[in-house]
Amino acid sequence: MYLWKTDVVIIGGGSVGCAIARELSRFQLKSVLVEKNEDVCALTGKANSAIIHTGFDAPVGSLEAKLVVAARRMYDQLAQELDFPYQVVGALLVAVTKEQWQLLPELQRKALRNGVFDVHLLGRERVLAIEPELSDQVYGGLAIPRESIVSPYEMAIAMAENAIANGVKFFLGTRVTGIETTGGTVQAVSTTRGKIKTSWVINAAGMYCDEVAQMVGECDFTITPRRGEFFIMDKEAPYKLRHIILPVPTRISKGILISPTVSGNLLVGPTAEDIEDKSDTRVTVAGLAQVMTGAQKLLPALSSAHTITQYAGLRPVRHPEGYTVEASRQNRGYIGISGVRSTGVTSAPAVAAYVRDLAEEVGLKLIPRSNFNPLRRQLKPFASMTYQERAAAIKVDPHWGHVVCRCEHVTEAEVLRAIHSPLGARSLDAIKRRTRAGMGRCQGGFCGVRIPFILARELGIPVEAVTKKGPGSEILVGPIRGEMMR
Repeated sequence: MYLWKTDVVIIGGGSVGCAIARELSRFQLKSVLVEKNEDVCALTGKANSAIIHTGFDAPVGSLEAKLVVAARRMYDQLAQELDFPYQVVGALLVAVTKEQWQLLPELQRKALRNGVFDVHLLGRERVLAIEPELSDQVYGGLAIPRESIVSPYEMAIAMAENAIANGVKFFLGTRVTGIETTGGTVQAVSTTRGKIKTSWVINAAGMYCDEVAQMVGECDFTITPRRGEFFIMDKEAPYKLRHIILPVPTRISKGILISPTVSGNLLVGPTAEDIEDKSDTRVTVAGLAQVMTGAQKLLPALSSAHTITQYAGLRPVRHPEGYTVEASRQNRGYIGISGVRSTGVTSAPAVAAYVRDLAEEVGLKLIPRSNFNPLRRQLKPFASMTYQERAAAIKVDPHWGHVVCRCEHVTEAEVLRAIHSPLGARSLDAIKRRTRAGMGRCQGGFCGVRIPFILARELGIPVEAVTKKGPGSEILVGPIRGEMMR
């Protein structure tokens, strides 16, 4: 007895998995995405630098360079179709020592070899004229005009919702436990919810792609986590930047950067610490001190006194290194993706197109759907409405008049939409990723005691069963009495 029967199973609901789901929804296929967490984009895809890279510094001639450069050209149309936050702000790669300054011409030549032709050198005076709050130790920099910023989790959610609207089935909170093959051909995927019959499996499991690859006996690599710690600064911090500020990169990391975000905060980080535990997203005193010390070399006024929160994300490091997208020769119907790390958010739509072409090349029949709808529209946030729009919305639905998050001006109507959307939120963090409730200065001090009761009411579950991010993260441990219950 099968839980589901389908043509393709995509394993992993991060940026890449959601992009593949949307890409395959263009065709007359039955597709399923399986994600072990309770929401999409719940791991690496949500905890990163939120930058769409041009590929100017990617390894020349590599698959990564090819895909990142191609993907950057896709974003203007993608953001317009899917209505997620995205801004072209440009970047300055800043040298603060003579030695770093001497490296910039080679970085410019590397950009040219990667097909990124609009990167140019700037002298000290020009850099400080563009961003006057930078360190007076600046020697000069590289201008990279098309570097952009995005909300990575909103992008993944948008791709997933569009995929669902075009017929893809999502199984969240579902762990893959095995892949069945017979005679060198994929037959089924076993999960914690049951068996899914399929002829094709696409392994987009990111941090856990090596463990999935072992299920078909095709794992000649390992994945280890590299932890990066970040600060998020208050929107009212007494310094502003209009561009992404990049340091001169090192061999293992793009370095500690400072970037505006689509929400109006500054993001600062990350570190690059190789660890063993694939679930260890702790922030550390030493790591955060390293971030602040490194960032202050670029922006001296920066201070941890202005932070509202800190977080850590994990990047999957492949050994041996390198973007790898391959169709199996031993197990027909299996495609593995590995080595997609710090540029994974950027490259996701190009990886999806590459997988599409590779799958067709090795036998997947792709017949375009005449009724594919590429558009997805987001509900206009209360925070960005005019007073007239707010009044009109409240007149139609009084839930618009109930503000549940004061910092980000999120209303109950927006929370309800997040819960009852095609990819409905089932946890506090899932609500946060869709509405920004809990992302403001008080970090959930106000909304964090209100939204759990809305979730419980709408999902028909006890409030004690409401979680922060899935089973094991229950927020309340016993019954609550008084006004809040009402």
